[in-house]
Amino acid sequence: MRGTRMLAAVSVVALTSTLGACAPADDTPTLTWYINPDAGGQARIAELCTEAADGAYRIETSLLPRDAASQREQLARRLAASDRSLDIMSLDPPFIPELAEPGFLAPVPDELQSTDGIVQGAIDSASWNDELVTVPFWANTQLLWYRESVVEEAGLDMSEPVTWEQIMDVAAENDLQLGVQGARAESLTVWVNALIASAGGEILINPGTAANEIELGLDTDEGRAAAEILSRIGSEGLAGTGYPTADENASLSLFQGDSGSFMVNWPFVWPALNESAPEIADDLGWAIYPRVDADTEAAPPVGGINLGVGAFSENQELAWQAVECIVQPENQAEYFVTNGNPPSNTAAYDDPSVQEEFPMADVIRESLDLGAPRPQTQYYNEISLGLQSTWHPPGSVDPDATPQTSQDFITAVLRGERLL
Repeated sequence: MRGTRMLAAVSVVALTSTLGACAPADDTPTLTWYINPDAGGQARIAELCTEAADGAYRIETSLLPRDAASQREQLARRLAASDRSLDIMSLDPPFIPELAEPGFLAPVPDELQSTDGIVQGAIDSASWNDELVTVPFWANTQLLWYRESVVEEAGLDMSEPVTWEQIMDVAAENDLQLGVQGARAESLTVWVNALIASAGGEILINPGTAANEIELGLDTDEGRAAAEILSRIGSEGLAGTGYPTADENASLSLFQGDSGSFMVNWPFVWPALNESAPEIADDLGWAIYPRVDADTEAAPPVGGINLGVGAFSENQELAWQAVECIVQPENQAEYFVTNGNPPSNTAAYDDPSVQEEFPMADVIRESLDLGAPRPQTQYYNEISLGLQSTWHPPGSVDPDATPQTSQDFITAVLRGERLL
């Protein structure tokens, strides 16, 4: 079955294990790589790079919490305390500016500064103040997934870019539902950001400035266009009764149901559907994220993981050598096939195993070049939580009021005038 290699990888390495625990005592330097939970892929790469180092270093993995906010909190606190054990870190892109601004990340050496062959979305998310401060590892993006039978019945040409209006019309006219993420969580920030960026705007106009100088682009035509989409989906019931609590998994469940039509979601849905609903997988199509305006290219969500080295690590030179090994295209290709996390290096997409396991690999690569990261700012936490507070529940979003209310609230929070 398609995707079985990836699903089998879950049992390859226990998530709580660390490599090197049984290694003999010697003088080989040990590097600790703090990883986000996966299906054992990062631990396997650590093992491969330890072998390739031929005694120069050994990599042990240490597991971070499952959710990104807890990962951020743990790493930020330890870096603020000048923790010397933070050699290599798998970092969620939105939190990189917060760690880079106070100097918590070691400078990326010249030999790793080249971005040739790296998808643009990953470059943008790995940078701060126009400088690469982390090294792209794997990237992620959302596609528009659809039921081919629904599209055929509606007569929609998916070989051409489609708009949110088109897919909302199809759903409304055929009593179908859309898979979107309306929960009060990071996924809502992801969606709002992608809509505003796809309309040609940006949530943060002047990144890198002090909190009291930040200018937001929410109370704009682009912000109102985003609000119109959330509002219509809610007012017409196009995402079902679970709209206010829907995360990525709930969206997938809705899509699998009898009323499923279109869904915006990450590539994990492909192996998941092959395992749980092969009949739906056989009816599955994919395309670039929907456009807000027919004449403006979509700006799909960008996620993934980039690799940073702690500024207080005693093994920075060796850590960067290890990072160079970790991000090799062959490692990224294997990681994609076994763990479902798309590469940041375009060469990895040409690997035959990638093309076999993920027939939509080329669309993912294209999407990552079009993608727009979430706001790059050291105040990302305040902006994201502020958005979640003011754009939720999404069905109650008012295009004439919410963008301004949200902008005023977040601005007041950044200036210390309001509390989250």
